[in-house]
Amino acid sequence: MFVFKAAVVGAGTMGGEIAQAIAVADIDVVLKDIDQKFVDHGLDKAREVTKGQLDKLVSKEKLTQEQADARLEEVMGRIEGTTDYSSFGDVDFVIEAAPERMEIKQSVFAELDAVTPGHAVISSNTSSLSITEMGEATLRPEKVVGFHFFYPASIMPLLEIVRGDDTSDETVATAFNFAQAIKKQPIVCEEVPGFVVNRILNSSVAEVWREQSEKGLSIKKIDEGIAGANAAPMGPFILTDFLGLDTVLHVAEHLRESYGDRFFVHPGMQKLVDEGKLGVKTGGEGSYKDGEPNLEGDADPNVEELVEMFSLKALVEACLLLEEGVCSVREIDVGMMAGAGLDPRRGLLPPFWKADVEGLDTVLEKVENLAEKHPDRFTVPVILRRLVAQGRLGLSTGQGFYAYPQPDDGDQTETIKLETRDGGVAIAWLANLPMNSISPQVIVDLRTVWEKLKADDSIHAMVVASSIPLVYSAGADIKAFTKMDEAGGKELIEDGHALLREFGTEGIATIAAVNSLAFGGGCELAMACDLRIAAESAVFGQPEVKLGIIPGFGGTQRLPRLVGPQKALEMNLIGDAITAGEAYEVGLVNHIAP
Repeated sequence: MFVFKAAVVGAGTMGGEIAQAIAVADIDVVLKDIDQKFVDHGLDKAREVTKGQLDKLVSKEKLTQEQADARLEEVMGRIEGTTDYSSFGDVDFVIEAAPERMEIKQSVFAELDAVTPGHAVISSNTSSLSITEMGEATLRPEKVVGFHFFYPASIMPLLEIVRGDDTSDETVATAFNFAQAIKKQPIVCEEVPGFVVNRILNSSVAEVWREQSEKGLSIKKIDEGIAGANAAPMGPFILTDFLGLDTVLHVAEHLRESYGDRFFVHPGMQKLVDEGKLGVKTGGEGSYKDGEPNLEGDADPNVEELVEMFSLKALVEACLLLEEGVCSVREIDVGMMAGAGLDPRRGLLPPFWKADVEGLDTVLEKVENLAEKHPDRFTVPVILRRLVAQGRLGLSTGQGFYAYPQPDDGDQTETIKLETRDGGVAIAWLANLPMNSISPQVIVDLRTVWEKLKADDSIHAMVVASSIPLVYSAGADIKAFTKMDEAGGKELIEDGHALLREFGTEGIATIAAVNSLAFGGGCELAMACDLRIAAESAVFGQPEVKLGIIPGFGGTQRLPRLVGPQKALEMNLIGDAITAGEAYEVGLVNHIAP
């Protein structure tokens, strides 16, 4: 379902920023609250954020001031502020952003159920409460879903889509595509307290809180040490000030109630909240005041020990989420990248990827040592023991939580790494960092590898896989193609088409092993193969129409043959992504691997 009009209920700082994120994506949105002063606050916040974004574009000379002023009014013109439900009769998607109390949320959901059309999805921005319980207040629990933004919503890319017990696949798909439409990075998870990122973050930060509280450590030295060791983009105490101590305390207490004392809550945080010292949102005073610690403790921390506990506890909690079936490996890591700032481009790796790089045998030994010292706080994950027992130790062995290339000796191309295995199987690893875009060089290198395999009578199958754990291919490198002259571009594109045709007609079986996002040219590359095997977390799409172009490497031809003309037309004209499950149902994927 396409979202033409959305609504946000709750016009606080978060609600105003959510409405702004929707409006800036050129989607009309209603912003409602119970009092006009709250509505005005939300509108002011939306204007402030939009103006800040446009001012940056003006300073970079990407817009004139006149254009920025016009765009500001255009965006704000898409937000309708209101104190009643009179404009909710034609909304397609509603986001509740009321205070984190179940009775309030259920009351709002009951009202929304009565005033919105039957097809509308009703979602909640809750950070930890039960989606299933909210759905019980409606007559459409199958259309109720979690839609959790991270603060600040105008900047943070992550959006957790939380499936309640009754949430339908169609509702999840609508939420996923709406998240992408407003330029957010969605992950889908099952309903558990804290969902994914907050649960992992609070679990790891709780170890630091506990050590600081019990040993009287300097919070400033802790923050500097953790950030300096590249364990996180910022230390836990300064992060708490940024997020708001009241918000963090609420989530921490909820997690302690849900999971027990392994989720430690810092007593000093409760004291600061009681005094109204909430961090940035109250003028800056919280864990710090004027840059100096506001919590007792000046002892020097053992930074190495703290960093190890912090990082390993994140991995342990991530493994527990995986074992509970809450989320996939890829989506957990994507969540930590987009929601916790663990960006590989800055040398910060999310939990599973980091463990693979370090070596799972090494990591297992460290976790076992911590579990022996702190049995009430650290549990050795079953999945970690199993991988090590199987010899899947991560990057060094080519397989851990993710698969990695083990290229053949000798010459290799720049963007495709060739690995041959027993049984006549070769793997062509896409290795065009950072997003495996299909560039002119990729086409040249694929041709080189393909010709080499055709000349080898021992090769019977070629698997096209990604060497990058969190992406298959984000699509064509349009900028690189535009730099080519007409003759060179025409020749390369024709050879690219010929190459993809050969993938489906030669004597070597071709298999696309799609681990993650396959958009545009990446999806077309997969479609050119004889078979497509997808991870559960894979996503497929032909989003070219959103850039004002059409698929150029067979998307208009192969897609109808695989999924039928009607579904192919929808995918090519709308540009929305589909999950691996839907891809399997419509025939785009032959098999889904867990």
